[in-house]
Amino acid sequence: MRLPRDLVRELRVSPGRAAGLASRPTDRVMTRWPDGDGGRQMVEEDLAEFVQELERAQELLFASATNSVLVVLQAQDAAGKDGTIKHVMSGVNPQGCRVYAFKQPSREELAHDFLWRYQQRLPARGEIVIFNRSYYEEVLVVRVHPELLGRETAGSPPDRFWRRRFQDINAFERHLHRQGTRVVKVFLHVSPEEQRRRLLERLEDPRKWWKFSPGDLAERRLWDAYQRCYEEAITATSTSWAPWHVVPADHKYQLRALVGGLVVDAISQLDMRIPAPDGPAREEMDRARRELLGG
Repeated sequence: MRLPRDLVRELRVSPGRAAGLASRPTDRVMTRWPDGDGGRQMVEEDLAEFVQELERAQELLFASATNSVLVVLQAQDAAGKDGTIKHVMSGVNPQGCRVYAFKQPSREELAHDFLWRYQQRLPARGEIVIFNRSYYEEVLVVRVHPELLGRETAGSPPDRFWRRRFQDINAFERHLHRQGTRVVKVFLHVSPEEQRRRLLERLEDPRKWWKFSPGDLAERRLWDAYQRCYEEAITATSTSWAPWHVVPADHKYQLRALVGGLVVDAISQLDMRIPAPDGPAREEMDRARRELLGG
């Protein structure tokens, strides 16, 4: 099963076009949902199919060992990144999949260029790697909080500083694409009202207290500043080799199905085949078969 091309185009930010986050819905897609109108049961059934498709696709990716996939998830707090990873990747063999959630950089990481720590976690051929937040934090969080840049710049950096970072990110992702890594970038587009509801849910449910941080509210007060930075970053870095996808995130069941469909879509476009053994390997296999059949 594949997402309809019209739906993929709706989610994608066309290179050279503005992201237009303010005009994109957070609670629905405009394109008709496959096999129906997007009712919850139908969407959850589609997610189950995408999970199965992803399981098969990952097996082929791992066996062929010619390409890799990097999934970049970015969002405001409580948009659903953790749950999306849990549900979408539920059928994937852990041997071929890794997840990294990047926290505050260490002293060693700060001593290198801003992409260095992310380069250490890139997927090997045959692997899927998911970045729960990513190098895009280096043009988002540090832009809202320029004091975090430390020695890299004094005071508020000029616009050219950020333009150069966008250029560096585009060049980095183009290099990955040329080396066989497909970069699937997804922005989980949640509304401030839904974020408020989810944060309150964390406070009211003792089982979810561990998810809450006082910093969540401090960052929420900067919602508009973050949205401006996301708008500019997504617009500047949605390219033909690594386009951004803006996925409505107010309904978690829909969000998860769309992300699953996007990952399946990206892998299905790779030209992969189960490797065929060469002559000597085939002979060895034939000998092993005869031995096993002979008891």
